[in-house]
Amino acid sequence: MPAPDLLLLNGRVATMDAAESEAEALAVFRGRVVALGTTAEMRALKGPGTRVLDAEGRRVVPGIVDSHAHPDAYAVRLRTWTLVSPDRVRSREELLRAVRGRCAALPPGRWGAFYRLNERASGGYPTLAELDAAGGGRPVFVLRTDGHLGLANSAAFAACGVGPDAADPPFGRFDRAGAAGAFTGLVRETAAHIFLNAVHAADTEGDIAEGMEQVQDECLAHGVTSVANSLCPSVAIRAFQRMRREGRWRMRMGVIASGREEGLVPHLIGAGVQSGFGDEWLRLVGVEWCPDCSTSGRTAAYWEPYRGTPVPGEPVPNTGMLLYERDDLAERATAAHKAGLQVMIEGVGDRGIDFALDAMEAALAAHPVADHRMRVEHCCHVTPPVLARLKRGGFVDSSATGFMDELGEAYAANRGQDAMRHMWPHRSLIAAGVPAPGHSDFAVCRVNPFTAMACMATRRTAGGADLDASEAVTPAQALRAYTRLGAWAQREEEEKGSLEPGKLADFAVLDTDILRADPEAIRGTRVLATYVDGVERHRA
Repeated sequence: MPAPDLLLLNGRVATMDAAESEAEALAVFRGRVVALGTTAEMRALKGPGTRVLDAEGRRVVPGIVDSHAHPDAYAVRLRTWTLVSPDRVRSREELLRAVRGRCAALPPGRWGAFYRLNERASGGYPTLAELDAAGGGRPVFVLRTDGHLGLANSAAFAACGVGPDAADPPFGRFDRAGAAGAFTGLVRETAAHIFLNAVHAADTEGDIAEGMEQVQDECLAHGVTSVANSLCPSVAIRAFQRMRREGRWRMRMGVIASGREEGLVPHLIGAGVQSGFGDEWLRLVGVEWCPDCSTSGRTAAYWEPYRGTPVPGEPVPNTGMLLYERDDLAERATAAHKAGLQVMIEGVGDRGIDFALDAMEAALAAHPVADHRMRVEHCCHVTPPVLARLKRGGFVDSSATGFMDELGEAYAANRGQDAMRHMWPHRSLIAAGVPAPGHSDFAVCRVNPFTAMACMATRRTAGGADLDASEAVTPAQALRAYTRLGAWAQREEEEKGSLEPGKLADFAVLDTDILRADPEAIRGTRVLATYVDGVERHRA
């Protein structure tokens, strides 16, 4: 064997192979792992040009696979939107101050666009009048952290041609209050899309490609070496291909084409493009539709009504909403499945998950495939009947573990503490043999995967909310959801997700031994170095 390009020595390498074995060292040649063993064994392979990384006894893990996120939207928002998450904005007054300051600084004709508002942690929703005053006559749109709801001011309604007597769009709602039924400013689902589309109308391939440089930096700083872009639109697909041609990828990108963009999936079908098309840097994973909504925003579909205090303008009783007709979604999923495209459908509440499974079962009935790996995205409220249905059909629970830490308090408040027993129930999923990779859904939640892994192991949020400890898993099981299972859910298990001979040399060196430390300590894990293809791409 030729001398390796790189040796990692003196580590605690969690290979995440089938036996979850450990090694002290590994060797890399041409971007692939070629050997594992003791430090002495690997050192003996050293040649004149071999680089050596001394892990100094640190925990080494396979590169994190985030199997569902929105890097394209995050890229644009990092460049042109303003972040108003709770770490930046702690009260309604601070939010309005941020809106006022940003709008005053923008050039004429530009919208004031803000993202990741969590009203529960930031003093509640401002009124329409308050947003109007803060915007100073400029259109303003504030996207809630879940990405399903937003706040628009009067100038934004006018800019989008939505008058005071406008009817609600199909599968959406303009919230109204009072005897006159005046807008409150809160808009839900497809109503929010009207304003999102207006803000994003000017996005270009160049905007996405430039923003992706910062997104890659952030991912790599958290040990994330592979991301699947959920609901990926055609403009992002073009931007990503440009980056591939220009050699600008420092991490790996999977495309989950958006069923929300009319024509995109039919064009893939017509062109004969199937899942797996591409290479190890940029690959088509599958296609996705989003019929279900947001639990923290009180729109996700459940069989039982929401609890807690309704937001002004919210329907009462409220069991959430669905964004497609059943037969229409089944027809779309069936066509894609028959064409060789892996099907993903979002389901958050138990009614939403059932709705997704209805469509996927119809597709399988029309075209049976044993190893289909159809995924229910987010798949939060997995009651025993839902779990049995996932198991029976061989479906993947693509679990929104990122929601646990950042949105857990809202889930408990909106669904009740008793519902936490079946929310992201990874211990039950493992016992049933239902594969459940984890994901962040960034920029809905933060990029950092370790806060979610801590929640999986402790079943408590950083704020102390109880998510029911009966569903806690081991740190190794949490890590598996973000490595081996993440790769498997994308049909990439032969290339990534574990550190074994022949697989890609993507790995991270951590300051915390997440497999042996107190599970609560996982939350504060820092990544000391990240390697992709055997090349250092981040150093703390």
